[in-house]
Amino acid sequence: MIEATVEKLITMKLHGMAEAVQEQMKSRMYKDLSFEERLGMLVDREMDSRQDRKLRMLLTKARFRYQGASVEDINFTAKRGITKDVILSLSLNGWIKDKRNMIITGSTGVGKTYIACALGNSACRAGISTYYARLPRLFQELKISKADGSYGKLLQKLSRVDLLIVDDWGLSPLTDIERRDFLEIMEDRYNVRSTIISSQIPVEKWHDLIGEPTIADAICDRLVHNAHKIKLTGKSMRGGEPDIAK
Repeated sequence: MIEATVEKLITMKLHGMAEAVQEQMKSRMYKDLSFEERLGMLVDREMDSRQDRKLRMLLTKARFRYQGASVEDINFTAKRGITKDVILSLSLNGWIKDKRNMIITGSTGVGKTYIACALGNSACRAGISTYYARLPRLFQELKISKADGSYGKLLQKLSRVDLLIVDDWGLSPLTDIERRDFLEIMEDRYNVRSTIISSQIPVEKWHDLIGEPTIADAICDRLVHNAHKIKLTGKSMRGGEPDIAK
């Protein structure tokens, strides 16, 4: 009868509960527990199993450059213009719930990408859908999507993700097509979803980078005015702590 019950649980996709039933039947440590206690343990196992599966799915879809990035591993001993209290506060994700953006700027090697991925990891652990993309690769994906007819679908995907991380913003000036594409993305997300921008270029130089004044105004208005700003300083961390790579 137990084997049949386990099979039914698996059929209903209650895999965590099925494993817990088998574990309880094999161990004598559960024999003195009441029915209510054992049932509660089965339900807890199923809930934990579902949460673990959801987290794995969110982390896989996020495609972080640094999969293992975490707030706990950020190096706060180096003088880079950040404090542990600020980062820990941001890792609680209140700014994402408030639909605010974040801009992380600084020279090469000071830890922009790692911090962005660490905050993205914290978001995933809170059940917040996240997607990481380098801007050059994102523009490439948009170009391909126009060729194969999936442009609208890709824009829809980017509009629905709760936290979009755009890395390497400003490696080169934007073309007319690129700035118009990026405006479409930001228009869909404005006051609806949160975006992290990581860039070597100071915010005050973004207008020149974007190019066309009207579109530059529109993009910056949707990105900057409600954004938390982290300006990293100091020397490159590359070659030092392994947790800080960019």
